[in-house]
Amino acid sequence: MDTVDSADVPPVEALHSVFRLHETRRDGERVVYYGESLVPEQMLVREVWPSFRQAGYEIQVATTPSGREDVVVARPVTNGVDGVPWKNIVLFLATVVSTMVVGALVWYYVPFAEIRANPLAVLEAWPFTAAVLGVLTVHELGHYVASRYHGVDVSLPYVIPFVVPFGTLGAIIQMRGQMPDREALFDIGVAGPLAGLVATVVVTAVGLSLPPMNVPESLVRGSGQVIVFNNPPLLNLIATVLGQPANYADPTVTVHPVIIGGWVGMFFTVLNLLPVGQLDGGHIVRAMLGEAQERLAAFVPVVLFGLAAYLHYVLGYAFNESVGLWAFWGLLSAFVAYRGPANPIDDSPIGPVRMAVGVLTFALGALCFLLVPIEVITV
Repeated sequence: MDTVDSADVPPVEALHSVFRLHETRRDGERVVYYGESLVPEQMLVREVWPSFRQAGYEIQVATTPSGREDVVVARPVTNGVDGVPWKNIVLFLATVVSTMVVGALVWYYVPFAEIRANPLAVLEAWPFTAAVLGVLTVHELGHYVASRYHGVDVSLPYVIPFVVPFGTLGAIIQMRGQMPDREALFDIGVAGPLAGLVATVVVTAVGLSLPPMNVPESLVRGSGQVIVFNNPPLLNLIATVLGQPANYADPTVTVHPVIIGGWVGMFFTVLNLLPVGQLDGGHIVRAMLGEAQERLAAFVPVVLFGLAAYLHYVLGYAFNESVGLWAFWGLLSAFVAYRGPANPIDDSPIGPVRMAVGVLTFALGALCFLLVPIEVITV
């Protein structure tokens, strides 16, 4: 790290009223200012961010390991993708493989022995992979486009491979820049669920138009039990509009696996709209209600634990029938709520149009909610 003259780096004059500067150094493209903050961190950022942002820099505030000095780190804003995003590509390809393998085994009933003898047999599940990844990717691209529109530095989507039941844990993008105001926070937060829901409706409609699948009788007779993914109200509504069946009474007949892509989109919409921390719902409610969002977020883990207890102790559901699901998300939401949402630099309220869009988004999310998403039935 090289020591430089503060006059040679941008824009040091913005710091003078809120930061007592001791030394300026350059670390690659980053500029690091050492000194003493004269105001609280959030106020410092609010005061100097516009000047740095206009000069093409994002800033972060920290302290030295010894705690004796405050540090302001300025780095150039990334306006696009630098080089080949290998990590994104590798994760995406890994998720293509994981969803295709899981899809073939779980949703297309391709025997494992057949896949072991001919790995290309997993290609039968490509419609399932396209449906699931299409919904998740469109959701994250909604965030990405809105972030770029508002000049917020974000990564391309990271898709996460996993095992059963869907072959993926979802997708995320990484926000690397400051949030300029509540309008930007709202637009970025709401763009993902709305874009994802559009893709979900399309995928569900396509799946409903495809012929049902035959479940091997050996699977039904072998265990005497079937794991059922219950239909959210939105899925049943789409089926009613199209005049197509959304489920079948015969346990040896089931809907086409592409519909599971729509189910995944609806389920992840519900989880993402929980009004806590860095989840989409946390960002949206933070933009709508301001700092009051934190008081609302504190109730979310309590509600989710309450759902799990109600299902188990009142309705008698087993742990693997959505009880464990809501309990897990109760724990996770408590952790996410502790971190809190993004704090905008300009905390001015959003207008009535965005407030109405926010209410509509949560109403659409409510159509995706199920008290018992997963249950085990005896056949």
